[in-house]
Amino acid sequence: MMAPNCDESFKPKWAKEIERFLPIKSQFLLYGNVYDVYPASLGGSVATLALSDYVRELLIKRGYSLVVAYDPLVGFSTLHSDEHGLFAKLSGEKPGKDDSVPATLERAAKIASALVSSALGHSALILRFASRLEGLIDEAQMEAFFYRLFRMSIESSPRISPRHDESDGSPKPRYNPIFWIMDKENDLPPWYVLNNPRVHVLPIPRPDNDIRRCIVQAVSPKIAGYAGMEETGRETNLALFRDQTTGLLAGEIAAIAQLAWHERMTFSQIGDAIRRYKLGIQENMWEKLDPEKILNAEAFLGSRVMGQSAAVRHAADILKRSRFNLSGAQFSRFSQRPKGILFLAGPTGVGKTELAKAITELIFGSSTHYIRFDMSEFGSEHANQRLVGAPPGYVGYDVGGELTNAIKQNPFSVVLFDEVEKAHPRILDIFLQILDDGRLTSGRGETVYFSESLIVFTSNLGMFEQLSDGTKRQRVSPDMPYCEIAAKIGEAIDDFFKYKINRPEILNRIGRNVVVFNFIREETAYKIFNRMMENVLFRLDDSYGIKIAFEEDVLRRLAALVCADLSMGGRGIGSNLEAYFMNPIARSLSELADTSSPRGEPYVVRGLRETADGWELDVG
Repeated sequence: MMAPNCDESFKPKWAKEIERFLPIKSQFLLYGNVYDVYPASLGGSVATLALSDYVRELLIKRGYSLVVAYDPLVGFSTLHSDEHGLFAKLSGEKPGKDDSVPATLERAAKIASALVSSALGHSALILRFASRLEGLIDEAQMEAFFYRLFRMSIESSPRISPRHDESDGSPKPRYNPIFWIMDKENDLPPWYVLNNPRVHVLPIPRPDNDIRRCIVQAVSPKIAGYAGMEETGRETNLALFRDQTTGLLAGEIAAIAQLAWHERMTFSQIGDAIRRYKLGIQENMWEKLDPEKILNAEAFLGSRVMGQSAAVRHAADILKRSRFNLSGAQFSRFSQRPKGILFLAGPTGVGKTELAKAITELIFGSSTHYIRFDMSEFGSEHANQRLVGAPPGYVGYDVGGELTNAIKQNPFSVVLFDEVEKAHPRILDIFLQILDDGRLTSGRGETVYFSESLIVFTSNLGMFEQLSDGTKRQRVSPDMPYCEIAAKIGEAIDDFFKYKINRPEILNRIGRNVVVFNFIREETAYKIFNRMMENVLFRLDDSYGIKIAFEEDVLRRLAALVCADLSMGGRGIGSNLEAYFMNPIARSLSELADTSSPRGEPYVVRGLRETADGWELDVG
């Protein structure tokens, strides 16, 4: 349960500084996380308060008689008063029915002066939403207001309150302070703060681990099942609640508890409530995966990616591990790392991208459901703005980044980073946060989560090496055994990350998930040829009702021609099939357009010959 001294034990650093500097600073500038809530001990229990109310409680405990807030639109309102009508006595203004006093900026400055110089007990003024002044009034009025309060910061002096003494019986002088609550430090003119010893600037950070613990302990008892849970289970779930909300605001932690209450979730399901809040969706696609599909993942992937048994087996293992939420479990019981990481390396055209598509189809039922980035487009240092968005003040800041927007819209995704070695090394730094923490912050300050994503990199590293004269030499070749190819490409990947771009930490996060693909061998090539030919013949039959058959020796010769050069892998086989069969058959069928084959009988390819104008088929 909540410790009774939570407020004192977990009081933020900035709150302690306010208390410490009340005798020596006349104004405080609070900026940063100013719209959050903060834990405060009230009447033996802990409540979450807005910043102005939290400051009010700090001041009440230090003997302040009057705390007033000013809102540029609403005017003045009394947050605390020891005496009825004290604000009216000081300001000369009579509050309305809602205890507020509308005031122009000029009148506000006069009332502020009366509060700062009050001798009727200690008073304090909190200027809320001060960053919004610029959009409400003209520049001249705003400058005049800043100047008048600037003079107050210099000319005011601390005083002893006649109403309240210190707890030790020795009254100490304090200022009647003004608190500026602003979005950014530079929302106040630089001249206001620069070399002004009376203004204390305090950034308000996001809640640290201690504040999150305090908030979690305060809101958790409201969730069903908390009171009846065994002590060990309760402490485990409290730790989970605290750890998985790292980076969230205190108000968001309270919102998670509200979400759990509204959706009738118990405290034992707090991890699921956090996931729903972060991702904005209820369904967990990984838990909905058909167990039979996952069990047969290796067979399914192997039917799509031929001749790459090592890659297929590794990918199937990752899917099985992700299905049972074991990814990253060795590092933390509450790991938020991506569901899986694959770094696919090897020759071109051997099935690296195809494996990513096959994984996507297995999980989501469609091979087009993945998010793909061609990293050759990110060769410049500042191209990372395309991925995460431009920083504040730059063109496109309000649009967001391509990567962060895509994950925000669809957190259950396979994310493919193609030819990753072609990106600028600074671009690769964003993967440190993605692979380790499973999250990324956009230029707009929004955090997106990769904890439900599968990250796939592809690379051609290690295929060639550059000689001293600038020329390139092939590092691995099809006549090498697979074990030698894997070793040489593995060495090249190590050299690239450790020495060429000096990013060994990225390789460390990828870990043992580097999978080297083999060259397409002759046996596999003929299987790929048969698959491609089946696709072409199906298209002709399905779209045009045209059936094609081959004489056996012609099909063997065509297969030998198509599979003669395997240096370009599966894509090369596809290109050869276009040249030797698809172009000639298209010409032949165009010539036969006016003569239909007998109903139900196919056209027969009886010959294949090379001419001066290319390859031709004898079709009849």
